[in-house]
Amino acid sequence: MTDAERRRAVAQLLVIRASGHAEDGQRRYPQWEHCNRDLERLLRSGVGGVILLGGSATELQQRCRTLRSWSDSGDLLLCADVEEGIGQRFEGATWLAPPMTLGRLHRRNPQRALNLAERYGRTTGDQAKRCGLNWVLAPVCDVNSNPDNPVINVRAWGDRPQTVADLVAAFERGLNAAGVLGCAKHFPGHGDTDRDSHLELPLISHDRSRLEQVELVPFRRLIASGIASVMTAHLLIPALDEDQPATLSKAVLTDLLRTELDFAGLVVTDALVMEAISRRMGPQEAAVQAFAAGADLILMPADADAAIDGICAALAEGRIPESRLNESLRRRADALQRSERNPVDEAAPILETEGDRDLSMELVESSLEIQGTGAASHPERKGVNLIRVDGVLPCAFLRSGAAAISTLERHGYRTLICHDRGIEPWNANPDRAAPLDLGRLGPGPVFLQLFLRGNPFRAGQQRPEPWAEAIQQLIRAQRLSGLAVYGCPYRWDTLRRLIPDNIPAGYSPGQMPEAQQQLLEKLISGPRAANQQRDFTD
Repeated sequence: MTDAERRRAVAQLLVIRASGHAEDGQRRYPQWEHCNRDLERLLRSGVGGVILLGGSATELQQRCRTLRSWSDSGDLLLCADVEEGIGQRFEGATWLAPPMTLGRLHRRNPQRALNLAERYGRTTGDQAKRCGLNWVLAPVCDVNSNPDNPVINVRAWGDRPQTVADLVAAFERGLNAAGVLGCAKHFPGHGDTDRDSHLELPLISHDRSRLEQVELVPFRRLIASGIASVMTAHLLIPALDEDQPATLSKAVLTDLLRTELDFAGLVVTDALVMEAISRRMGPQEAAVQAFAAGADLILMPADADAAIDGICAALAEGRIPESRLNESLRRRADALQRSERNPVDEAAPILETEGDRDLSMELVESSLEIQGTGAASHPERKGVNLIRVDGVLPCAFLRSGAAAISTLERHGYRTLICHDRGIEPWNANPDRAAPLDLGRLGPGPVFLQLFLRGNPFRAGQQRPEPWAEAIQQLIRAQRLSGLAVYGCPYRWDTLRRLIPDNIPAGYSPGQMPEAQQQLLEKLISGPRAANQQRDFTD
């Protein structure tokens, strides 16, 4: 193999980041998303994969056509992080309630949860194909056994190993039926962390026995079912490797995943721009170490050219045997051949079917949890619709016409949105029993809405907030008219115990506008709707 041939072969193993928008000026994250000039250059030089984010589903269709036209071979792996359906990342497609929805439903009605999980995978796969994607970076196989997990949380299918294994297997059956590749992540398990690997390297201190009983259970199930790919986790697990993160560990990727678990598909790194890796070493050495450890595909290196240079040099010097390159190329070719049995339908006139919309609504309806016998009061004078968002505004689920804002305003409430980089509702010198600055909120009843789900890249930047004490303060002042929690089930399970029966309260795992609308209708219309919801879910 000549140097030029080797360089082109290595380039096939990179998966680089691109915006779903057509124009450079539309990129949401230009620090990670290549400009069009660099994208075309890299694809023409042999780069074999692209991960996309942003834009509409219709724009994504055209973007995938363009990217394929820039690739001389055209055999691209085109993927997206669409754990909650294509609409999570691309407007106009279906945004599904997060996987944790079905983990909670599985406790009450296992068979219904499994049926919905398979439909979840089929809808995600079908829409991926219609948009031009052939690879879905899901399902998350992490068992979210740590309620304080800032990065997995509702992305997981549950907090019990067998539940997660059953649900991800059902999701994968749906993806397979749609004819797209799936990806089990984040190996060997990111569920029991209280640190975010986007920002730092989490430590998993469990022994091998615990890993076998919890973390590895869902991965073993999907490997046995023939999942196309497995994504690594940026975690330090001394029981497996005392020195190297899993992504860079031969003990984890080759000895455990390849040899012991007998995984024959593609191993892809989690994004190498994440600080758990990028803080430790530069893009060239990170790519080399991941490839040497057993990864086939290098996802989002901080510098694509440096990653290619590094792996080529390691191969030329004998640091990595040429056979490793050939093995990875073969696995990549096998995956593409598998996806090409059901080619993408880029000319599909309909991106979202009636069945897709029905699934979205059923997931929301099945996940709502309502308590209380009353309805939220309609204030004689303006009340306060107090909304807490645990991310940075603007956000996709809370635009000006979103139900969380418009529904309450129609009933006489004025909206006050607080977040950690803007309006603060707290007293300057907070009293533990009375943390809210009620004077700042203004008069009238308070309907409290909390959007809390854990956000990557935000861990450690948000201080704990005393919402339990705030709720008790509002109850003592006879000002709490209702509570809605969207996202994290653990916060809901704690806060719901504080609410007396005469005050309506409810929970939705989903934060999207449809979930807001359905939950608020139940809370504002009173016990009749709440009882109907209980009949539907129990």
